[in-house]
Amino acid sequence: MEDILESVKQKLPQLRGLNAVVAFDCGEDGHIVIDATGPEPEISDDDMSDADCILKIKKANLEKLIAGKLDPMLAFTMGKLKIKGSMGVAAKLSSMLD
Repeated sequence: MEDILESVKQKLPQLRGLNAVVAFDCGEDGHIVIDATGPEPEISDDDMSDADCILKIKKANLEKLIAGKLDPMLAFTMGKLKIKGSMGVAAKLSSMLD
């Protein structure tokens, strides 16, 4: 997950204005929580239950998603990405990462 964390850290400035807490749940591989409620988004180790939106995705697919090699809508449609919580936050996150 360390390589994914580095990639996510590079994308954090793009998430200014998201005004939400988002979690990427990779099951047994772990999870990443992004708190974008403040002026500067940050990665936290908070409990996922506090997230406005939880994106359940396998680690390999998350790597592809962050690298821009997997379209979020296609991943959702194909069942590679499951969303729990706010669909609006998920859509906003998707548009901010493009």
